Amino acid sequence: MLLPFMGPVAPAREIEKIGIPGLEQILASPEDRLYVVNFWATWCPPCVTEMPYFEKLSKEYQDKGVRFILISLDFPSQVESKLIPFLDKNKITAEVKVMTNLDYNSWIEKVDSSWQGNIPVTLFFNNAKNVKYFHPSEVTEEELRDLINKYKE
Repeated sequence: MLLPFMGPVAPAREIEKIGIPGLEQILASPEDRLYVVNFWATWCPPCVTEMPYFEKLSKEYQDKGVRFILISLDFPSQVESKLIPFLDKNKITAEVKVMTNLDYNSWIEKVDSSWQGNIPVTLFFNNAKNVKYFHPSEVTEEELRDLINKYKE
């Protein structure tokens, strides 16, 4: 029996799972570029609200020395059932990783000593230029653009 040709099948999206060592590797990056690291989850309404801004600006700044990493705090067991469908539905193509260590208290101080565990939060850093700014709440598109422009110099 022949099946009808349905066209090319999109490859399954792979989401890198990281633990504390992977997070530490990101935070210690020696590259001379601005990192914009957003901690978020699909179940967090303010995170979902700001996600299009990160997607839009990740495209806008991709060739301008800025690297966006969106670190999901969704349950690692729900990557296939919740996270990937959310990313596909919202056409999120920015770099996404999922944190596997759900004991947030064991690692949030590595991101910033003032972080109380709330999300969304965004860390802006460039270790080569000794730049670090921790934004402890949701951002608008304008705020995100302003912060990127301020810290990418």
